[in-house]
Amino acid sequence: MTNIGVTVTFVLDLRSFSSLHTRRNNNPSRSRLVKIINARLIRDHQIISDDVLYLYNGKIIDPQTYFFTFGDSPDIVVDAKGLLVAPGYIDVQINGAFGVDFSQWQSEEKMREGLDKVAKGLLKYGCTSFIPTIISSGIEIYQKVLPFLKPRKGNKNIGAEILGAHVEGPFIMPSKRGAHEESHLRVASGGFSDFVKVYNLNEGKDQIVKIVTIAPEVEGVLDSVEDLVHNAGITVSLGHSSATVAQAELAVEKGARFITHLFNAMQQFHHRDPGIIGLLGTTRIPRPYYGIICDGIHVHPNSIKIAYDSHPSGAVLITDAMAAMGLSPGDYTLGDIPVRKIDDERVEVIEDGRLAGSVITIDACVRNFRKFTGCSIIEAVEAATLHPAELLGIQTIKGTLNVGADADLVFLDDDLRVMRCFIAGEEIEI
Repeated sequence: MTNIGVTVTFVLDLRSFSSLHTRRNNNPSRSRLVKIINARLIRDHQIISDDVLYLYNGKIIDPQTYFFTFGDSPDIVVDAKGLLVAPGYIDVQINGAFGVDFSQWQSEEKMREGLDKVAKGLLKYGCTSFIPTIISSGIEIYQKVLPFLKPRKGNKNIGAEILGAHVEGPFIMPSKRGAHEESHLRVASGGFSDFVKVYNLNEGKDQIVKIVTIAPEVEGVLDSVEDLVHNAGITVSLGHSSATVAQAELAVEKGARFITHLFNAMQQFHHRDPGIIGLLGTTRIPRPYYGIICDGIHVHPNSIKIAYDSHPSGAVLITDAMAAMGLSPGDYTLGDIPVRKIDDERVEVIEDGRLAGSVITIDACVRNFRKFTGCSIIEAVEAATLHPAELLGIQTIKGTLNVGADADLVFLDDDLRVMRCFIAGEEIEI
């Protein structure tokens, strides 16, 4: 009786598989099953040689589960030819690129066109997800621009995925404003309600603002951190600040978990009070993630090496790129401030020569990080994939090649140069 039962079940399963197989092949709009072979996968903190990857419907799938469901062979076989295959890069701080400045408002049409231009352009650098960043601006800019920066899935036609917005200010210290316009800076005398008013915050999954950069010593800001984290679901980052290490630690205790462009626009390290930088050495509380601009100008390579040695798993590579990225030297703007791109490495505020946003690309950051720190290929790649995903709490779908993750991939040679790029399971031309 046992053998008969097993046989009947097997026959029923085969009929079920056959039915699913027929329905799938009779559907002209069905997703294509992609098999990647001869790849060296960067997965689970190691390089897995000569492995395969299956992509279906924009996701990385388990080939055994798929086969026993559909019984299909792949529609497309991609030969990686021994290249490294990694998750697509994630940039959590980018002010603009290709002539587009996210902090400037012209019209709804221009805003849409600009976002599409950046989203498409970033793919050739292996950046498949990004968080558009607005620097300190007037409240009307936030009200107009933020609705356009809401999360948007990426694909081959519209480009990299938008993960939401990063609002860098205006609740920051005037003395550490960097290239931010001082007239836009604010205090939060009304506490959390001031943040709600400025950014038009809401609760729930449709929250547009994903990261906010604040100075904890500004009036009313420290007392707002818990509400920003727990009520609004926002990642709080410390930056543009002269905070003491005690103030910085208190902010982390209240929920802050990121440092905006480490070493820049903050109290410089002092052995008696290391300020925000001192969070890398704390043992009393969990150390936060830290953004680092690896262009060799914003931060000296030796300083990057010190940060890496202190907290390697906290490094998050950012470009902090502005509108001049991808363009020739010349005069541009960063928000309301006129800036000048001197060369392919440096941008300055025209008025006084202050260092402004960078013009580096995320793939160059990855290469530089490995060069500056001597870290492994895996660590360099994870600083632009896994770590930013962990920071945002999306590591099950981004920053990994595990089953169930989005099929956003970058193919790299051993020098970490981008050779091929996939977004939502489809390859784009680079």
